[in-house]
Amino acid sequence: MALRVALVTPFAWSQPHDVNEHVAGLARELRARGHSVTVLAPSNRARDLAAGRRALATGLAADFIALGPAVPISRRSRMGVPVGVRANLAVALGSGGYDIVHGFEPGLPSLSYLALRDASALTVATFLSAERLSYPPARTRRERLLGRLDALLATSKETAEAAAERFPGRYELIPLGVEPIESVPKRKLLVLEWGQTERPLLRALARELAAQPEWELAVLRTRPLGSRPPLPRALRGRARVRTALDAAARADLLREAAVFVPAVEGIPRVELEARAAGAAVASPPGRTGQPELAAAEAARLMEDSAFRTRRAEEGLASARAQSFASLTDSVMEVYTAITRRRRPAAPRAPLETRDWIVVDLHMHTTWSHDCSIDVDELIDHAEEEGLAAIAVTDHNVLGGALEAVERARGRKLIVIPGEEVKTDGQGEVIGLFLKEEVPRGMSFAETVEAIRTQGGLVYIPHPFDRLHAIPDAATLHRHLAEIDIFEVYNARLLFEGYNDEALRFARKYNLTAGAGSDAHVLQGVGTGAVRMRRFNTAEEFLLSLRSAEVLRRPKSLAYLQGLKWVAQAKERVR
Repeated sequence: MALRVALVTPFAWSQPHDVNEHVAGLARELRARGHSVTVLAPSNRARDLAAGRRALATGLAADFIALGPAVPISRRSRMGVPVGVRANLAVALGSGGYDIVHGFEPGLPSLSYLALRDASALTVATFLSAERLSYPPARTRRERLLGRLDALLATSKETAEAAAERFPGRYELIPLGVEPIESVPKRKLLVLEWGQTERPLLRALARELAAQPEWELAVLRTRPLGSRPPLPRALRGRARVRTALDAAARADLLREAAVFVPAVEGIPRVELEARAAGAAVASPPGRTGQPELAAAEAARLMEDSAFRTRRAEEGLASARAQSFASLTDSVMEVYTAITRRRRPAAPRAPLETRDWIVVDLHMHTTWSHDCSIDVDELIDHAEEEGLAAIAVTDHNVLGGALEAVERARGRKLIVIPGEEVKTDGQGEVIGLFLKEEVPRGMSFAETVEAIRTQGGLVYIPHPFDRLHAIPDAATLHRHLAEIDIFEVYNARLLFEGYNDEALRFARKYNLTAGAGSDAHVLQGVGTGAVRMRRFNTAEEFLLSLRSAEVLRRPKSLAYLQGLKWVAQAKERVR
């Protein structure tokens, strides 16, 4: 199945960057396999910005959309993305119809972080450097972002370990991605990647090269603002400086190089390109604190052609495993796995001839320890409010629901027997259409199994209300296939953002949405409900709910909570 994918990079597309080369190679391979891929990024190139404005205005698909000018990415806690660029990102995500939004280096205050935070599509995060993990500073915000991610990727074990300290989870290791470089006969050329800390290494290499007069030295600058290396006088005439900021510019030099020495704090992609070009890489263990080790190994490679050939062949083999084709294979495995989480679109309910009714799916009676609503009063009041059906879901007890079912016999009001069950540390789960009481204190999985065993429906209440005990993201993802109904509106939540988070989650995975008042006083009944076709059985109920409309009828939460506290106080006095 062809996918629509958005790849979001935080770095200016108009300037060379190792992350952008990773993104460009992945995009190219995905398109070659028949997928629709759009790169979303900032740019400082005028024609990119003009084309981006046209694409956003017309809604037409494009391979690349510039969302606005690039600004320096700050490592401070404050988000540095301009408001206009954020607005363009929202337009692109809203109109793109993407199946997957894939953000790169979201541990920075950047477009990638915002895209993964706000996307309604399936989301994938890739971390490429352990040094780009400064954002967001607040643990709760990191947890919220983590809850919206469907897959975590890293290009190295070291990066995965560093990222897991801030974003705990299971990381898939993926290749960095490199283009195959055509092999040519090698010259006796040693290439040193230049960095700010390479002066001792350059001096050590100069001493070794002095004993190898037939060898030349090229010092490779890969960063535009890096200092210019001082060439040793002893190598005058056979040493030069080359500046190459992207893979295409570096290819001509690397394909001729026989030996390559990476910088201590160099770009991993440059070393990988050298291996792909067939150069023998001198990077011995412990070289960070002892640059003479790298110089000694480089000297041995220059002297021993057999050793140099063997090292080059080993490098070529490792580079082939890190190709863009291998990268895309790994990423597609992840894409395929997470798309299975999303349920297929449900067919329209075969109940179109039935009349519409209003149903409140979450409320309590005096059988709950914190509620003062008598069962008879509840049934009378629900009918007065125009409700045609209610779900009675007392805390950890089914008696109130069964009593309500008996009291409603012979009346127009339908009562769905339910129970809101407290799990062992993973929030609450409501069972609807229950016949037997589900004990509290079991694991989330055991509670769900107990509901489904008796033919009940699994309803997840207030799933993101952080003022209550709630299931973590991993638990929700693990049980997506077993969730029948996901509460996207609860009238008793203090912060409306928690309901918005639930609605986003339900849309993302195509879950059937539910809503309820969570009433603990009569005045709250019906403040949250759904408008759906009339039903007679649990099967018809679920079919009807798939095409239902969520109704929000909020009353002052302070007023309702105050009534609850007064009723509880009277009960204690009584």
